[in-house]
Amino acid sequence: MGNVYSYMRISTAEERGKQGYSRQEKALEAYAKRNRIDYVLGLQEDVSGKSFINRKEWQRLEKIVQSGDTIVFKDLCRFTREAQNGYDKYMALMQKGVDLVFIDNPTVSTKYIKNLLNIAEQQELVTKTVMESMVKILLIAELDRSEKERLVISQRTKDGLAARKKQAEEEGKEWHIGRPKGKLDKMSDALREDIKQYQSDRSIKQVDLMRKYHISRNTLKKYVAIVSSEELKEESLCLMHLE
Repeated sequence: MGNVYSYMRISTAEERGKQGYSRQEKALEAYAKRNRIDYVLGLQEDVSGKSFINRKEWQRLEKIVQSGDTIVFKDLCRFTREAQNGYDKYMALMQKGVDLVFIDNPTVSTKYIKNLLNIAEQQELVTKTVMESMVKILLIAELDRSEKERLVISQRTKDGLAARKKQAEEEGKEWHIGRPKGKLDKMSDALREDIKQYQSDRSIKQVDLMRKYHISRNTLKKYVAIVSSEELKEESLCLMHLE
C-alpha cells in the first residue's frame, strides 16, 4: 500500500468563521480511524476551487503523489469546483494510479469508478460503450453540480456584500470589505504565547499552529508580524526606562 494524504480546502467565497476546517478535519480523522490508516501528510489551503493553477498546496501534493498513493477529501467540492478541468484532472490522476477518496461522495471515488470500468471492460462492445459513457456522465454530472454550487455561492456572496454596503450607506456608516483594520478575530492569549514559543523554538512548525487554531498560512504570518511588533515596542519601552 502506498502513502495516504489528506487534503482540505476552504474558499474565499465561503464564510471562514463558520466553516473553517473543523468539519473537514473531523471527517478525515474519523475516516482514518475507521480504516486504520495514518496520513503521511495533511495539506490545507484557503483558496477558491474554480482552478487548480492558483492552489500552491495542491500543486505541491501533485508533485509528491506516486502510483499506489491515496488522497482523501471530505467531499468532491474540496477537490474541485470546475467541471471540465476537474474531469481531466480526475482521469489523469486515476490513470497515474493515484486513488481519490471522497468520504461524502463514495460513488465518485476512484475505487468505485474503477470497478465500474472493469465490469464494462468484460462486456460486449455495445454494453461496454454504454457503461463507459454512463461512468463519464456520472463524473461530469457530479463535477458540474459542484461548479454550479460555486457560482451560486459566489452570487450569494456578492448579493450579501451589496446589501451590507447599502445598509451601511443608509445608516451613514463607513463600509469596507473584510474585518476592520487592525482587528483580530482569532487572536487569543494562547495563540500569542504559542507564536512567541514558535519564534524561539524552530522545532515548532507553522502547520502545527495553523491546524491548532484553524487559520490560514497568510493569517498566521500576519499574527506573527503583529506579535513581533508588540515585542519590539516592549523592548523600546524598556530601553526608554533604562535611559
